[in-house]
Amino acid sequence: MKCTSYYPVIMTDDVEKTTAFYCTHFRFQPLFESHWYVHLQSSEDETVNLAILSGNHETVPETMRGRISGLILNFEVENPDEEYERAKTAGLPILQELRDEDFGQRHFITADPNGVLIDVIKPIPPSAEFAAQYEADALPQ
Repeated sequence: MKCTSYYPVIMTDDVEKTTAFYCTHFRFQPLFESHWYVHLQSSEDETVNLAILSGNHETVPETMRGRISGLILNFEVENPDEEYERAKTAGLPILQELRDEDFGQRHFITADPNGVLIDVIKPIPPSAEFAAQYEADALPQ
């Protein structure tokens, strides 16, 4: 399969509120809007896309209609400290405080209005223990 595009689609019972959340706090802009589906694109990088879908829409198989569960969206950023301060100032829930991980990340975790976890990450050099688990060309610097 040759993939030409890839982006997550969040199923929700409140398309408008979820869209506003990602536009306000993560700098997305709508490319297509309807009452049941919105396609968002990062205002900073056109290759970063996200869609919001009414979980009860007829295009969702009936047995799978509803809300999403068990999902984490990772946003890799240049400055997680700055994004952390923005999130705190905006009153977003901070579920994991900003911290460095031995496996090679500086990050914090928040959540959208549906409970989808959002992990805001910057790769950092891992500890020696974890560095050995990376392929040489994938090792964060």
